[in-house]
Amino acid sequence: MATSDKTAVPKIRSRKDGAAVPLDDTDKSLMNKLQGAFPLVPRPYAQIGADLGLSEDEVVKRTDRLVKERIIRQVTPIYDTRAFGYGSMLVAAKVDPEHPWGPAKIINEHPGVSHNYLRNHEFNMWFTIAVEEDSKLGLQGTLDVLQELTKAESIRQLPTLQLFKIRMDLEMTGDTKSLASAGVAVPPAETERQPYDEFDKKVVRATQGSLPVVPEPFQPAADELGIPVLSLLEHLEGMTERKLLRRVAAILFHRRAGFSANGMGVWQVDPERIEEIGIRMAAYRGISHCYQRPTYADWKYQLFTMAHGRSKEECDAILDAIQTEVPGIEDRATLYSSTEFKKIRLLYFTDDFREWERKYAGV
Repeated sequence: MATSDKTAVPKIRSRKDGAAVPLDDTDKSLMNKLQGAFPLVPRPYAQIGADLGLSEDEVVKRTDRLVKERIIRQVTPIYDTRAFGYGSMLVAAKVDPEHPWGPAKIINEHPGVSHNYLRNHEFNMWFTIAVEEDSKLGLQGTLDVLQELTKAESIRQLPTLQLFKIRMDLEMTGDTKSLASAGVAVPPAETERQPYDEFDKKVVRATQGSLPVVPEPFQPAADELGIPVLSLLEHLEGMTERKLLRRVAAILFHRRAGFSANGMGVWQVDPERIEEIGIRMAAYRGISHCYQRPTYADWKYQLFTMAHGRSKEECDAILDAIQTEVPGIEDRATLYSSTEFKKIRLLYFTDDFREWERKYAGV
């Protein structure tokens, strides 16, 4: 199994790359469309253009410009980590608050770390990590190694107990009122491992990472697999039905797209009403992620929500609306990120995981 050559390089926020870029109404409508569900058809930009009253050529050119200006991070398949059997969780660590960059560099080197942030809390480093199904170390062993390497004072494992929402769309045309309003509540999502085969793995390797911004973006992957593009698209549709593929969509650089703040609202709620409350929280348009996670003696919050806004005040408005409108909430804290150490899409079925375990644990 070869190591993928599509490895994403994490970008650390800077003043230069972090500033919002002016966008016209057509850009915003296009970005809303691209974040929704990229059509699984041979010429998806033509279909998007037809929906927006634009030519295929204009949609391709605008999308390419938004990528080059680092507003759109990538257009990519979004595969389900748990469906492929990867063990994953959110982790909160207490590292030296005066020198967090050293621990961050160590944590970021693990190929299963897709997000890593410094947040305003005693537990100051928050990262998501995944390990392969056949990992020799497993999640616990991996975290033990990372704790030793980073000299973290404490690590809190915060796996998902219930997933209520994971949908990273930024409402480009919505105002604060719309972001702080509730939509339709839906039941918790499926998060269990699903069956898959070797051809599924080949499809993942061929399609993961950034799709080219060209009129026929699926053709190179079909050529790599040696199958007609219609066969690839049919297979991707089947992977969606089998819950392996969530969707194909554009992922944005939040700050460059105008969303300069994100607040992690953590909630202590009536333990008898966790599912009911989680479903209601997830319905708010400004919430991208909503989970139930375990509690500890020094961590009382059962529900986690991620709010994204154009300012801290907008994030607060979203979380305040939830606190006002959803009954059963006992306490809330809001953790804001001050530094983004890493943010990438996870790449599956590469040699990188095994190489990390050999390097740091000799297994």
